[in-house]
Amino acid sequence: MATRLTDLTTTASESESKSALGSVRATVVTPVTAAAFWAAIALPFLYLPLLFLTGLSSQSTATAFLALLGLNVVALLVGHPYYRG
Repeated sequence: MATRLTDLTTTASESESKSALGSVRATVVTPVTAAAFWAAIALPFLYLPLLFLTGLSSQSTATAFLALLGLNVVALLVGHPYYRG
């Protein structure tokens, strides 16, 4: 059976796009996921001084606490697929 030239170019372009996607994943996605994973681990340690030293008595402290909590949730979601194999 003869293979069409368009079939070969389609296959070549698909493999090039997969290669480019793998390159982007290795250089961008993996480090961002790793940073988010470790940020999700480290961020709760910032809650302790905020809560024990100042409490949530002022509006600015409560806002900072909620911002840290929201940032931690985002870091958990982004860093969830990180795996150190």
